[in-house]
This record gives sequence, C-alpha cells and structure tokens, in this order.
Amino acid sequence: MKLFLDACVLFPTVMREVLLGAAKAGFYTPLWSERVLEEWARAARKLGPEGEAVARGEIALLQAAWPGAAVEPRQGDLARLWLPDPADIHVLAAAIAGSAEAIVTSNAQDFPRNILAEEGLSRADPDAVLLGFYKADRAAMVAVVEAVRAEAERLSGAPWQVRALLKKARLPRLSKALAQGSAGQGGI
Repeated sequence: MKLFLDACVLFPTVMREVLLGAAKAGFYTPLWSERVLEEWARAARKLGPEGEAVARGEIALLQAAWPGAAVEPRQGDLARLWLPDPADIHVLAAAIAGSAEAIVTSNAQDFPRNILAEEGLSRADPDAVLLGFYKADRAAMVAVVEAVRAEAERLSGAPWQVRALLKKARLPRLSKALAQGSAGQGGI
C-alpha cells in the first residue's frame, strides 16, 4: 500500500517518526513530493533560527532512506484538478502521480472525500491510519512507538510516558489503544 504524506504529518516530529517507523516496519510505502518537503522545512522556521537547518538535515536523511518516495505531479493533473485550497492541488496531483491509495493529512477540510474518490484516492487521518496498523500487528507497532519514545527521551534528556508523548503528537486514539493494550497484552 502506498500512502502520500502531507506536510502537516511530516512536521511535527513525533507524528512523522511514528508514521515513518510504521513504514520501516513494512505497513506501507511512503510517498511525498519535493514541494511537501520544502513546506516542512519552511514550517520548521517557527522553532527558531536553527529549526529550518535541522529540518533540512532530517529531510536529507529521509531522502536517503526512501530514495524512490519523492513523486512529482504531472502538469496536466495540476491544470485540471480543483481543491478548496489551490495551494494543496500539488498534493493531490503528486498522490495521483505516485499511484497512492490515500493522502495522510490532518487537514480534512482541504481534501474533500468526494473529490479524492473521483481520482481513486481516499483521505486518511494519521491517528486512524496508525491505529489500523496497531490493530493489524500490535507487536510491531508497540516496537515502533517504543523506539520513538526512547528517541524522544534521548533528545530531550527527560523521561516521556507513551500516552503523553502520543497525545502531544495528536495521536490520541493510538495512545488510548496502547494504554488499553498494556492492561492486557500487546501494548506499552
């Protein structure tokens, strides 16, 4: 399965790392465009002067890890497509060019389901996608989330609880499923 990742799910860091961890675990093949990566780098400026430089370094690592993930929209698609926000047409066009099954985005209003369906695509909320992966293979997703939690602790120098980390990353349903799973088995 191919999923096109919108810039809003690549930045913030924890959401991106869980999504990419799921890709590394074999749940899906990630796709993006150079323009989406550029949007991420520009958004990182909000973190301060070094934010964009850090993002560009992370983008270079991403490109090395998935050399075939960048797809570019075709001019014909860019010209014929319509979305409520014209700035998002490149996302839809690139997803079409990459033969994605869905666009993973937090911006539901910018990607109406009926328009995406006309192109053979669906819109996927990142929390719902990750929850689906967890339900498909709990052990693999527990390992992904645990690796992200450990890296967050290493980078911040402070302890992180999985539930708090995932809630901060706007992944509340995955957080809840992991918490419920730890009460039984197959969770953190």
